[in-house]
Amino acid sequence: MNDQQWKVLLDCVNFKEQSEIPIALIVDSPWIPGYLGISHLQFYFITEVWLESYKEIKKRFPEVIFIPDYWIEFGMAQEPSGFGAKIVFKPDSTPNIEPILTSADDLPDFVKKLKKPNPKTDGLMPIVLEFYKYIEPKVNKLGEKIKIVAARGPFAIASHLMGVTEFLVSVKLYPEEIKKLIDVTTDLVIDFLTAQIEVLHEIEGILVLDDIIGFFSEEDYLEFAHPSLKRIFSSFDFPVKIYHNDTNNNVYYKHLPDTGINLFNFTHLQDIKEVYNLTQGKICLMGNVPPLDVLVKGKEEDVKQSVKNILRNFGQKKGLILSAGGGVSPGTPGENIKALIEAVKSFVG
Repeated sequence: MNDQQWKVLLDCVNFKEQSEIPIALIVDSPWIPGYLGISHLQFYFITEVWLESYKEIKKRFPEVIFIPDYWIEFGMAQEPSGFGAKIVFKPDSTPNIEPILTSADDLPDFVKKLKKPNPKTDGLMPIVLEFYKYIEPKVNKLGEKIKIVAARGPFAIASHLMGVTEFLVSVKLYPEEIKKLIDVTTDLVIDFLTAQIEVLHEIEGILVLDDIIGFFSEEDYLEFAHPSLKRIFSSFDFPVKIYHNDTNNNVYYKHLPDTGINLFNFTHLQDIKEVYNLTQGKICLMGNVPPLDVLVKGKEEDVKQSVKNILRNFGQKKGLILSAGGGVSPGTPGENIKALIEAVKSFVG
């Protein structure tokens, strides 16, 4: 990320009016290798392939702020691998994560023996750290900086250890054991973000991605999730704190300002003005063009019409970064990203 892009992010989270609505996209390995026609395995494990990939997408779309940018990740595998989950790599897709637990009934015994992974030694996380140490000077030579580090959220991690269905069943059958598990995964998120911050030199933002919270009722959110999110975001004194959750459930939105986040990427299925109102106008929004139906499957005119509708509906030039209503999906064509950019430039409110 260059200095100008970082300034734009800071201005947005501080609700400064923009002359033009900025564009930011969450991009990672589900999209980049396929878009550029390279192997996922080469993208993950050959540092020069990874760096050239980022250089190429930045060259093609200089108007876009990529979030978190220069992101070293292995799909969603790095944190679950620290617990010993089996990771199955494939040449042309993100890796599969095999759950450790096969049933909710396995949870009580599991938490009795549960130990918090060490991100400096366990699973794929130390590889991420070493990769960052190697790559940061090369990024700096390009005139850019790594400003944001990311982690999957505690509920996403837990659901990969036992499968989403069994995790949600456990919330009802074994609430105390789930709380113990979430305490450990929350600690891991904080530790992993901290470990990344320690090996890098110019971090001023964090990104936490956790869709599983979107399956909770408001009551369950307040009991299980809110304290965890608040603990994570309050652990870091940075000017940019981003939360991604594109599950279609808005019952917890009104509680998000209390967590300390200031930039929220959410689903295209929610009305952007309503989300702004639910978050009390206290959180900059990042959304919400449909990532699959419009950005992948739509034509350029569909993209432009979607952008026009969002900007007209939102009705102001502060508190918004135009983005997909979620991450950039596999198969998103470059032409539609260019259409996104052109639509913003040509918009007249």
